[in-house]
This record gives sequence, structure tokens and C-alpha cells, in this order.
Amino acid sequence: MKTIRRILRNLRQADEKFSLIHEKDNIAVGVSGGKDSLVLLRALKEYQYYGGKKFKLFPIFIDLGFGANPTYLKEYCASLGLSLTIDDSRFVYDVLKEHQGNDSHLPCSICSRMKKAAIANASKKLHCNVVAFAHHADDAIETMFMNMTHGSRVATFAPKMYLKRANVLFIRPLFLARESDISLMAKEENLPIMPSSCPADGYTEREEIKNFLENYYTKHPEAKENFISLLLNQDAFYLPFLSEELTWRNSAYSLKPIITAEDLRSTSFATRKKKEGESEFLVLQKNKVVGEILLTSLGRKRYEIKPYKGEEEALIFAIDFLMNKKAREENPLLFLLKGKKSLALKLGFEETIVQGKKSYRKRMNHGLTH
Repeated sequence: MKTIRRILRNLRQADEKFSLIHEKDNIAVGVSGGKDSLVLLRALKEYQYYGGKKFKLFPIFIDLGFGANPTYLKEYCASLGLSLTIDDSRFVYDVLKEHQGNDSHLPCSICSRMKKAAIANASKKLHCNVVAFAHHADDAIETMFMNMTHGSRVATFAPKMYLKRANVLFIRPLFLARESDISLMAKEENLPIMPSSCPADGYTEREEIKNFLENYYTKHPEAKENFISLLLNQDAFYLPFLSEELTWRNSAYSLKPIITAEDLRSTSFATRKKKEGESEFLVLQKNKVVGEILLTSLGRKRYEIKPYKGEEEALIFAIDFLMNKKAREENPLLFLLKGKKSLALKLGFEETIVQGKKSYRKRMNHGLTH
């Protein structure tokens, strides 16, 4: 089997698992000239024929001022029937030099943010609704280790990420592909790989993590597949926060965030699809579930609280807790409550009419309520 078939299988699996590509999508593909981005472009081009969906591709090269010559990229894109857009963002290099300070190389985090912003702007000019990046499974694992080391968290990037402020959907179709397969496919397909023009290439902390993992895999080869399986297995995490129960004002109740599949089972939330910005909670009394509640971030310091079911006293505790928790983090805030009038009035919400519909609102301007 040619490696491209294995990459296409990974791409299809990621697409089906995470719902990455849709009919009539205009997909901007970030093309740097490295093996990852060229394999992504080639695989997406093949996926146009075998994926069963009609979508368009718009390769974009972001010129960050590192001195790269994308001539070969233009020729390769033309051979695929695609036109390469070159975005002039050479000012980025000057910005990075200003922030370099005494570090040995340019700041990668700032570069990453500015590159995302540049490709988001370039994609809008081409009327694209999606931007595809070439991050793969090994990148995800390395990012997890970097976050554990410096961020005190077990986390990595998502296969799909929507940025509200930029109104752009970023996808990573190679999320389930291994770097070894990507390297092999680049060689088999004779892709015109450009040498990296990044001044920090080979000297970053990511490179240290990569070398560490390669040594670790040599001693424990099973870890290579286990680490990516871990990222996809929600039930694999047995950490203290999973048993966390939040209490407030010496109440007989506590609030438990729904995180695991076990928490979700037999709840009202089990049959609905969780949306971005939503947090689901169980209200407990002596380890017994006596209520369910949903908190949704609406942006611009606005939240909606929706009690799903439960005893009134338990729901009052949960709503009071969530409002005060958010008030300690930021204010002023506006809360919208979906529920019974009696519940809203007991919590100090005001009844208003918005677009002909009854609504309950409460503003918190000075932190905690009493």
C-alpha cells in the first residue's frame, strides 16, 4: 500500500470523527513549503476525488520576512491545478526581532499568533470559510508534553477550533496521521520540500521534546500508539479534578462539573450535542444527583443559565454558586436565566420582554452578590 493511501485513511477518519470538512467549503491551506503542509495539500487534493464531498482549495504562503523563495511552491500548486496566494507579512520578522530580547532565538509563541492572524486575514480575502493547518499526531503529543511541563495542564491543540473574534474555523485534517508516514509520503510523491527559513529551526524547545520522545519510544515502543490513544480516550483520565465537587456557603449541596462519560450517563445531557461555550453540571446532595444545570458563555461578559431539572432549593444553590464564581473572575456581568418565574424572582432576576419573549436578567457590577 502506498503511504498516501494510509494518509488519506487517517484524513477520512479525522474528518468523520471531528466533522472537519463540509459540502461547499472553501478551504484555505497554509503552505509553508515544509513536508507537513505539502503532504496536507496533496492529500486534500486527493480527498476532493475520494472524500464524497465537493469543496475548494486555496493554498496560501505567508511570507514572514525570513527570506524564503516560494517559486517552487507556485509551480507545484499549478501542477495540482491550484493557484498559490502569497501574503506579504514581512513586517512580522521586524516585530519578532523587537520582542527577542536576550533570548537565543525569535519568540515562537508570538510568531505563531501573528501567523494565524495573517492567514485568517488572507483567507477572508479569498472568501474562505475554513483554514487548514498541517499539525499531525506527533505534534499533538509534543504539545501535550510542553503544556504539562510549563502550563501545569494536560492539554493539546484541537482538531477543530473556531475563533469567534476572527470568525474563522481552523481545522487540522492530519490530526491522526503520524510524522513518519508524512515523511515517507513526501519522499514517495517527490514533493518539492523547501528548506526551512525559520532562524529558530532546530533550536526550539519543541525540538527538545521531540528528541526526548524519540529516545523514550526506543525503550518503550508501545508508548507511541498509547500516547495518541490517550488523547482520544476520554475515559483514560483518572485525575483528582474528575472527582471535584464544588461547595458554597456551607450548603448541603455541591456542584460537580460533567467531564467524563460516566458523569454524562443517564443525564438529560446524554442525548444532546454539547456546543462551544457550554459547561454542564450536576447538583449533588450526599453523592445523590438532585439537579442538572447548563451554563453557556454568550461572549461579551454575558452568560445564560438553564436549569434542566431538579429540586428548587438545589437549583437555587447551583445558580447562586455559578453567578458568584463568575463574578470573582470578571465583572460587570449579565446573566440570563431560563426557568420558572418563581426561581428567577427568588434569585433577584428581573423580568423583561425581549423581542416579544419573556426573559429574566440579572446584572452583577460589583463582584459577589449577597
